[in-house]
Amino acid sequence: MEEIKTSLYLVPTPIGNLQDITLRALEILKSVDTILAEDTRTSGFLLKHYAISKPLQSFHIFNEHKTLAGLIARMQAGEVMALISDAGTPGISDPGFLLVRETLKEGLKVDCLPGATALIPALVKSGFPTDRFVFEGFLPHKKGRQTMLKKLSEEDRTLVLYESPHRLVKTLEQLAEFFGPERMVSVSRELTKLHEETKTGVVTEVLEHFKEKDVKGEIVIVIDGKKE
Repeated sequence: MEEIKTSLYLVPTPIGNLQDITLRALEILKSVDTILAEDTRTSGFLLKHYAISKPLQSFHIFNEHKTLAGLIARMQAGEVMALISDAGTPGISDPGFLLVRETLKEGLKVDCLPGATALIPALVKSGFPTDRFVFEGFLPHKKGRQTMLKKLSEEDRTLVLYESPHRLVKTLEQLAEFFGPERMVSVSRELTKLHEETKTGVVTEVLEHFKEKDVKGEIVIVIDGKKE
């Protein structure tokens, strides 16, 4: 039986340190016809570093709906594509889900390479249980945020959230309010980069630490589950 050719590769890219990319990822990026990138400028820097010269096309949350049909048609015609995000694994709090779903719906083959994602290093280095955990991505900014926090405060599994630097202090204040000031949390920022930092402790202690800083970089918050 003839093996079905892959039409779409999901290729994780480094979350900081450019060396955190697999040999297979580089091989795939060099072999495809087109690379779909969340931000062509950011991805262009990575591709230039590894001397990869392939057509780059913008694919992000604001244009994914209107470009879907065209991309599917091109893959049906035989074009092979790779999807990358600015950092980490496509589809994990980044565009990718819609494209994967529609590609599969049309009977085309999708492959996802293993590789970098921020949530796993932050989870493992937190010291909280890793056998069972819940990844919630970004909390709602406004509508439904408090309802979600109340619900998550009862979760007995380790929780992992993503957060932007300018919302970190507000989120930690809300964690103290809804989860209790003594709940253990671990905040990692700038993972794999020069100024990588992880602060672990009760939420009020971690809050005070970041209140005094000009917080920069991508943030991962790991929260210990509720104890009986």
